[in-house]
Amino acid sequence: MKQDENTGSTGPETLRARLVRRGWLMLALFFIGLGSVGAVLPLLPTTPFLLLATMCASRSSPALHAWLYSHPRFGPLLRDWRDHRAIRPRAKITALILVALSWGWMWISVEPLYARLSASAVMAGVVTFLATRPHGPRR
Repeated sequence: MKQDENTGSTGPETLRARLVRRGWLMLALFFIGLGSVGAVLPLLPTTPFLLLATMCASRSSPALHAWLYSHPRFGPLLRDWRDHRAIRPRAKITALILVALSWGWMWISVEPLYARLSASAVMAGVVTFLATRPHGPRR
């Protein structure tokens, strides 16, 4: 059997590594699809799915990873997060408005109080996280 130059392992591990890499690639493509749908539908978030896609692509396809960062629409958001852990003001405001609308709708339409309170706690965490992220490069 041929040994893998990087790990010194033989055929079965190499096959396993290829399968794992393809699994990451499928996840990356899945998250790109969800992020693309989120760019059109107002209630589906775009950025978190693209961040997940970027993470998966980094483990599976350098070309796809580079394409995401160079994409004219998604690239700037991803680069802001990668380089500065920042969220652009427009994206942040949109996300906060959508969380508020979702919270209002959930409070009206969900019956059990424990479900409303649990979801409210999660949403409060999301709002806190979003509100505390910088808008752009740190000075």
